[in-house]
Amino acid sequence: MDSFIDAIIYTISFLAMLSILVFVHEWGHFIIARLNGVRVDVFSIGFGREVWGRTDKKGTRWKICYIPLGGYVKFFGDASAASTPEIGLDAMSAEDRKVSFYHKRLHQRAAIVFAGPIANFIFAILILATFFYLYGQVNTPAVVSQVVQGSAAEEAGLQQGDVIVAVDGSEIKRFNDLRIEVLYSSGESIDVDVLRHDKIISLVLTPRLTKIERDGEPVLDDSGKQLELYQIGIQNSEEVVILEHNIGSALWAGVLETRVILIQSLRGIRQMIVGTRSVKELSGPIGIAKIAGESAKRGIDFWIRVMALVSISLGMINLFPIPLLDGGHLLFYGFEAVLGRKLSEKTQEFGFRIGLVFILGLMMLATFNDILKFSW
Repeated sequence: MDSFIDAIIYTISFLAMLSILVFVHEWGHFIIARLNGVRVDVFSIGFGREVWGRTDKKGTRWKICYIPLGGYVKFFGDASAASTPEIGLDAMSAEDRKVSFYHKRLHQRAAIVFAGPIANFIFAILILATFFYLYGQVNTPAVVSQVVQGSAAEEAGLQQGDVIVAVDGSEIKRFNDLRIEVLYSSGESIDVDVLRHDKIISLVLTPRLTKIERDGEPVLDDSGKQLELYQIGIQNSEEVVILEHNIGSALWAGVLETRVILIQSLRGIRQMIVGTRSVKELSGPIGIAKIAGESAKRGIDFWIRVMALVSISLGMINLFPIPLLDGGHLLFYGFEAVLGRKLSEKTQEFGFRIGLVFILGLMMLATFNDILKFSW
């Protein structure tokens, strides 16, 4: 019975989160398209048969469809939900060209495409800024309160009272910043700068893969195995500082936090590409549904915070230069800017097919990883 209830919570929380983020993303495309005089034929949440819909005064069909796994905005001149151009665009009348997406100037089309991912980033910034403004920002100083005997930290010469100020040239402001750097090291050596007795000392540490325990009991991952993470073997001060923010500083803190999350996400993807990180860590719909469900069980505040992280990931992924994604369209516009002309419809169609195969393959890999990791 508990598993059945969990499945319902996971499904509802995942679909609710996805629908909100898709709406935000497509709204970015929509609003910039409208500002540039493009006619929007359809604004859809989901795919397939329409469940509900209405047409506004400007001719846009707003609808919700049966398959709630995404959404799209269809501009005038699009042949499909993937924004592939219709054949025979040159035969359009002068009146139709004024409202056609494909007859807008290059910078206008690029702005419309770019607006979707930007909307996701802005949405995440606003969520984080709201929490920082209402509750403050937790800041645990990166002070070494204890060094584990025989650990990488002890071997490198870290001492109690040291303040970690930088890792591989990146400034460390909080203990969590250090934790992230160590987790993403994939076991490679890191250069650590510490403040000791008013002097900066440089040390080299090699994080070790460590089995995680809590209260003497092993912590299990999604597959039921004991969780292993890279650690250097230090404990931080239990002192927690709550930074209070006004509206302006909260917004700026939201921007900085989004930047950190984005950089670390890109770093993780780069490590997967070069092989220093396993592609088994890649998560798909099942994994995201589990995260959404677990966060919902912890409360609406936690669920909203997780939604901010997923929004950043959605914006980032959509900027990858893969045809069918926003980044693929921007890639085509880059070629157009260099060549001084649009790529042929056949070339674009070929690119979209390659992109579709790549995305489907990636989705299959991520879903397969989820199935292996998920504790059925």
